[in-house]
Amino acid sequence: MDPDIVLFAEVVRTASLSAAGRSLGISPAMVSKRIARLEARLGVRLLNRTTRRLDLTARGAVYHRDMIEILAAIRDAEARVADRADAPAGPLRVSAPTSFGRLHIAPQLKPFIDSHPAIALDLDLSDGFSDVIGDRLDLAIRIAPAIPNGLTGYRLADSRRVLCAAPGYIAEHGQPGDAAALAGHRLLAAKGQMPWRLAGPDGTLTIDRPSYVATNSSEVVRELTLAGVGIALRSLWDVSADLAGGRLVRVLPALAGSAEIGIFAVHAPGPVSSGTRALLDYLRGLWSPSPPWDS
Repeated sequence: MDPDIVLFAEVVRTASLSAAGRSLGISPAMVSKRIARLEARLGVRLLNRTTRRLDLTARGAVYHRDMIEILAAIRDAEARVADRADAPAGPLRVSAPTSFGRLHIAPQLKPFIDSHPAIALDLDLSDGFSDVIGDRLDLAIRIAPAIPNGLTGYRLADSRRVLCAAPGYIAEHGQPGDAAALAGHRLLAAKGQMPWRLAGPDGTLTIDRPSYVATNSSEVVRELTLAGVGIALRSLWDVSADLAGGRLVRVLPALAGSAEIGIFAVHAPGPVSSGTRALLDYLRGLWSPSPPWDS
């Protein structure tokens, strides 16, 4: 692989000539020179560069998409060679949603780490969907209705969601008698979590209202719900302990979030490293036949 292409991919990943240079151990001036050399060879401009920002051109975006697929294939080929060792080894980059990773992945990792001491695990928690291929992730945990296009995935568990509120909120505002009554209540959702699509005995319905408190954090919504601010649609993996302990109560228990939502482990297409396979097998065993939050 042309090293200038590898450099180009790193510039796009870091969105910075200087950061890419630091990553690869070369000066920003040399990065700029080599990107210009690549553009001259291709006869197209790949990047628009100003003093404040760096953006892909339309042709640069197409070229980047094709090149990262090729780079991913090369990494897979190298991993297959490296995996001739007796045990999984090497870097393992994993991404997961913040709350789920904190509650249900991090506390379960010690047996895996102890069993695979040669694996260098890098766990990134974020509420945004990471670019599995572009960010060179080995594995990503996604909570979604389906496996994203262009990725290979495995359903690890269901992600049932229920309407809930704190007992204090119900005491102050009352229990809604039906879905229509939700219009008179304070509803809580992080940005991007509305509309709610609920399934019940009479079919499906949609609730689309602004959140009583605007926030980009699902964890903030959980804390506001526990504090008695309003009603939220929360995953059982997030609130089952609070429901069992009486800190939250179900609201309109005949209604629930779509059953299609699942917890998936996804990776780039093609063969995976032995470390990725080991973690996949471990995660699939954790929540089979059913996860603890559904018990």
